[in-house]
Amino acid sequence: MRCGRWEKNDPEEPADHALGRSRGGFSTKIHLLCDGHGLPLHFHLTPGQAHDSTALDELLEAADATLLDEVGQRIPWPVALGGDKGYRADWIDQYLLRLGITPVIPSRENEDRSKRPIKFHKKLYRRRNIVERLIGWLKESRRIFARYEKTAQNFAGMIKLAFIRQYLKYKLV
Repeated sequence: MRCGRWEKNDPEEPADHALGRSRGGFSTKIHLLCDGHGLPLHFHLTPGQAHDSTALDELLEAADATLLDEVGQRIPWPVALGGDKGYRADWIDQYLLRLGITPVIPSRENEDRSKRPIKFHKKLYRRRNIVERLIGWLKESRRIFARYEKTAQNFAGMIKLAFIRQYLKYKLV
């Protein structure tokens, strides 16, 4: 950065600054991955018109976290991943199952539920409200809600700052 201006050829900055047109005008989508307690693990920004499923593999790869059991074997983490109907696609089910993650994504209304490789787990799907509450909490921050930042990097920095605030409020037991 020089003199408060961004470099036009910055490789870290998306060409569209994660801004796109949707029904409501200019917007940015924040794709979030959080743990079972609602603590954010990773996020990815896309333009508003981008489909939800386009960010899934990048979101999971960037937040690559695996646990080891007592004998040093990798335990896939997360064990289950919940998403809304925007994440419903056969390739997503196959991708998650290859990673050892149980997809908890409801079928679309016009879809034959018996053809899916896994059964829908309604009890686990109710826990999806954890990420919805995280998004609601994040949108309470005016700077994120209104996106005052011009570049995606600066906007991502504000989101990271909000995540740090969330971690500082969380009391480890």
